[in-house]
Order: sequence, then structure tokens, then C-alpha cells
Amino acid sequence: MKTIRHHFFYLMLAAAATLSFGAFSNLANAASAEDLNRDSSQALQSLYKGNPLAESISKKAKAILVFPKIIKAGLVFGGAYGEGVLMEGSKTDYYNSVAASWGWQAGAESYGYVVFLMSDKAVKYIHESHGWEIGVGPTVVAVNEGVAKNLTTSTLKGDAYAFIFNQQGLMASLSIEGTKISRIKRK
Repeated sequence: MKTIRHHFFYLMLAAAATLSFGAFSNLANAASAEDLNRDSSQALQSLYKGNPLAESISKKAKAILVFPKIIKAGLVFGGAYGEGVLMEGSKTDYYNSVAASWGWQAGAESYGYVVFLMSDKAVKYIHESHGWEIGVGPTVVAVNEGVAKNLTTSTLKGDAYAFIFNQQGLMASLSIEGTKISRIKRK
């Protein structure tokens, strides 16, 4: 019985590695700046259509960081990756979002997320850090239905507000905590 469990564990581990590598193989071909700009603009419009509060917050934001598509996969060990755009007035910069996890998890999903940077402190931090780890540095409020009920543009006090949207796939939980955001170069 112990040998069967032992083989099952290694089979599951191999399946997790295969699933993770398969999910991320399409990401090896990095998107161009033009593709990221177009996809980010479409993602913002989709978010605004489904969440009017996000559009209201965007009007007060100092900068907006948009990740139109994050791919997450795992089985015991997992990871997530996506690329996005930081829009600050008419200036744009490009960033990636990377996360790794381990534990009791299985599945794959995709989602997008937008972080509205509300303070000069948050904007300065993302420009000056060599990779912003969500959960470290400026406070990020993840806006879900419960938070949204009590939040208006006049009660905004956080450095940054994150909205997760367009979730598709089969993973039980979702979090951007522990995600590292780093600047990348795109042409």
C-alpha cells in the first residue's frame, strides 16, 4: 500500500510539472509593446464595463498597472506569469507579474488584474524598486464585492487598489499576495 502511494505521489508530481510547463510554454514568445498596449486597453474596458467603481477609481489614480492575462497552473507546485503595462499619464512602461506557490493545489486558470496606484508613494516605489512584491511596500487593497460595497471615491485611503477579473479555469483559490512585479523592456 505504501509503495502505491509513493508511486502515486511521484506520478502527481510529474503531472504537475507537465501541466505547469505546458501552461507557460506559450509565454516564451513575449508579447510586443503594441500587443500589450492593445490587450491592456481592452482589459481595462472590460473591467470598467463590469465594475463602474473601478472606472471611478481610475479617474483619481496617479498611475494604472494592467495585467490583461495571467496564466496560473499547479499541482502541489505551481506558478503564475503575465505581462502588462503601467500607464502614467501619456507615459507607458512594461512589467511582468510572477508568482510561485506550493501546497495542496491542482488545476489551471487565467485571469487579469489591474492595480490603481493612488499615491505618489506607490508610483515612486514601483519605479525605484527592483521588483515590487505585493504585500511588501505600499499597501494594496484587493477589491472584492465586500470591499466594493463600502468603498467610494471619497473614502479612498489606500496606496493602491487591485481588481481581479476575467477568471477562467479550475483552481479553487486566487490571490495576488506574494506576486512579484518587475520592469521589462518591450519594443
